Parts: sequence; structure tokens; C-alpha cells
Amino acid sequence: MISTELLQPDKAGIARAAALLSTGALVAFPTETVYGLGADARNSLAVARIFEAKGRPRFNPLIVHVASTAQAQRYVHWSDQAEALARAFWPGPLTLVLPIRADAGLSDLVTADLPSLAIRVPAHPLARQLLTAFDGPVAAPSANPSGRISPTTATHVMAGLDGRIEAVLDGGPCPVGLESTILGLTGAPTLLRHGGLPAEEIEALLGHPLAQDTTPGKLTAPGQMASHYAPHARLRLNATSTAPGEVMLGFGPMHCDLNLSSTASLTEAAANLFPHLHTLDAGGAATIAVAPIPDSGLGRAINDRLRRAAAPRP
Repeated sequence: MISTELLQPDKAGIARAAALLSTGALVAFPTETVYGLGADARNSLAVARIFEAKGRPRFNPLIVHVASTAQAQRYVHWSDQAEALARAFWPGPLTLVLPIRADAGLSDLVTADLPSLAIRVPAHPLARQLLTAFDGPVAAPSANPSGRISPTTATHVMAGLDGRIEAVLDGGPCPVGLESTILGLTGAPTLLRHGGLPAEEIEALLGHPLAQDTTPGKLTAPGQMASHYAPHARLRLNATSTAPGEVMLGFGPMHCDLNLSSTASLTEAAANLFPHLHTLDAGGAATIAVAPIPDSGLGRAINDRLRRAAAPRP
């Protein structure tokens, strides 16, 4: 069993985290979306350990995090659309899927043998400092056991991965609280996953609606598993009241056990979704009833996570 270090968000902690990554170790770190479980994307042994630590299927590709757009261009074939999107939304909660360069030098495990790479520049200051100190590409899915609730605090990470990874860089709560939006750019711009950047903002920039991913069965990007983000408890969606033995996750003015946002703010609800699921799940209820969430803006991403969390478990 590994002794997992909890690193402070200071110069010494960042230097230690970067040094560990350089040796092939696994380091969880905060982004504006959720905590990522980082490994050197060029090191196949390190990347393989991500899958081992999480219990993640090898056919599920990973997102690579880099410090700048210039670094991203080393690993993917860039385009005018990618440039426009990066200028508008990077650093930030947007992942672009682009054709991978033949000379990228990344582990094949990162892409799950797909001809494309999911890549982004995170906005969290601590993530950016770590990526700059490491000066290389970091593969980083969410830092939790595969299929379970995503972590938005270092405590969440330690609860799921303590003893399986070398370190957690503690940057406090993640402000967005939902994973990045994933946009495919290997053809027409295609929404592959709703996330922390509302699709409407991307469509406004591009001037047209996004295509929707209709690929049956095969994963084309991270975060597309039918069952994902799940608590141990069952979820009952679009509930207006509780049945005996249930707890209520509310939205807007209502009686409930925990409220995503009593003022019906989707931004607040997104930030609270995973922390509140962690809290209610820890209470031991068999079922969590979830109030209806508007299916627009960040609500689309919230509902996407809830549907996957409520899906039948494999």
C-alpha cells in the first residue's frame, strides 16, 4: 500500500508534485472543474497506473492537460476553429478533441488507440502552476474510483484513492464543480459531453448549432460511459417529494435534506452537485430523490451527470 502525501498549495507543494510526476508517480490536483488524477502522458507505465488506481476500463480515453495553447499544438493538428475556441475559452472548462500528431510522443493508453486526442488548458491557478513546473503533458481523468461521484475537494480524493496514489495537491474546493465540456473537432464541431462551459456559449461563438454525437456503442471521448458519477445509493430523478427511506436533493425554494441552490442558480447547483451527492451518500440512505433541474445552460450538464449516475450499474 502506498503512503499518500497531502501536499499544501505552496511553492514547496507544487515542486514536490511536479517532481513526483517526473518519476512516474500519480498526483491528484485541483482544476476549476474537479480534481484530476495526473500522470505523465508520455509514460505508459505511469498512465497504466491511472487505470489501475481508478479501476477504469482501458478502452476509455483520457484528457491531457497542458499549460498553454502553444503546448497543445505540439500534440494535435491545430485548426482555425480550434484557434478561435481556444482564444475564447482557454484557460477554462473546455476540452477539444483533435487529430493527434504522429510525432506527439504520448502513450497509446491515453487515446485508447483512437486517432484523436482530448486536450485542454485548465483555468485553476494551482493546476496551471503545477503544469508549468512539470513542463509537460499530464493525463488526468477525475481523481475517484471509476464510475463513482467525482471529487471536488482533496478530502473526496483521499476517501476514494488514499493508499493507491502518491500524492494529493490540496487546492480547496473546485469552483465549477462539473467536468469540462468536450467538443469534437475531427469533423464538424460535435458536442461529445456537456460540461462546465454551456454549449450555448460555444454555439454563439461558432454561429451555428453543434452536431450531436450519435456514435453507437464505441466511446469517442472521455465521460461517455452510460453509468458514471454514481453514488452507492440509487438515484430517483425529477422527484417532487420523498418516499419512505429516501433523502431529497432539492433545487429552488423547497423542503429538502440538501439544496443544490435555494435561489435556483444553475451555477451554484453545478458547484454543489458532487459535494452534496457525497454528503447524502455518506448518510447511508438507500435512495436519493432529486428535484427537477431546468435542462438549459449548465442544467444540461447537471442533468447529464444525474442521468448517468442513475443508470443501471454494470
